[in-house]
Amino acid sequence: MNYEETLKEIQEEVTPLFGKGKIANYIPALAKVEPNQFAMSLQLFDGQSYHVGNSDQKFSIQSISKVFTFTHVMNLYNESLENRLGLEPSGDPFNSLVQLEYENGKPRNPFINAGAIVLSDMLVSKYKKNTYEEMLKYIQKTCDNNLISIDEEVYLSERKSGFKNYSMIYMMKSFKNIKNDINNVMEVYFKLCSLRMSTNELSRAMLFLSNHGVDPITQEVFLTQSQAKRVNAVMLTCGHYDASGDFAFRVGLPAKSGVGGGIVAVIPGKMSLCVYSPRLNSQGNSLIGTKALELFTTKTGFSIF
Repeated sequence: MNYEETLKEIQEEVTPLFGKGKIANYIPALAKVEPNQFAMSLQLFDGQSYHVGNSDQKFSIQSISKVFTFTHVMNLYNESLENRLGLEPSGDPFNSLVQLEYENGKPRNPFINAGAIVLSDMLVSKYKKNTYEEMLKYIQKTCDNNLISIDEEVYLSERKSGFKNYSMIYMMKSFKNIKNDINNVMEVYFKLCSLRMSTNELSRAMLFLSNHGVDPITQEVFLTQSQAKRVNAVMLTCGHYDASGDFAFRVGLPAKSGVGGGIVAVIPGKMSLCVYSPRLNSQGNSLIGTKALELFTTKTGFSIF
């Protein structure tokens, strides 16, 4: 299959959508992003990769970081997660407080904000003051790249404007679902959301999830086959917040979005993908990125269904 030609076709077909959707301007630093950008990368098991657009342009990964948090906590704690958070679709926005209170401070899944905050708390219990540094090493290892770093401006912007996230952690603390100092946990959460990566780097980082938890290039084992299956299942059912069902219907791949405009996707046994375009739809997912992945699975027939 000519992947290069397929990506070029997709780029042409999504061009009429530029101008639709809105950037995540509720995070002040993200409001400055050039809105009409597009890049897409595809990574194969043999090391070959294909790209279209500016695939080396770094952007704020935001909630894509939740995939790294979930996989690392899954590896560290194995099966003991279910007492702290659920594994079901939320059906509500990613920052819903109503659902969190109704369910006694237990987040519905690891890919909404409250779920990732609980995971950050579990990481702080493990690594204490070195939590962010340990997670950064882990993420660098997944993409075999030691140059991944934080966007300090985005981090400071998130910390100053993240009132709803602070509301969530205080509520979960009241239900005894946060064990550590609130400021330490939120520092980890905000820093991981503020990492800068490109579609090239993110498609490489997700490759282990396409290969039963093992990086097919370096042979690094990140998860067991069973754990990788479960991460992919939660990505499929919960990776796009309250639009996860629609994404599964249209695209048919395990995937995770971020309000920075990125989406990562996994085709088990074949490849991993990342697409970037910062204008978002009403559910907070990249509008053009979603369409690009729908076109990819339609053209290649590589949906998991």
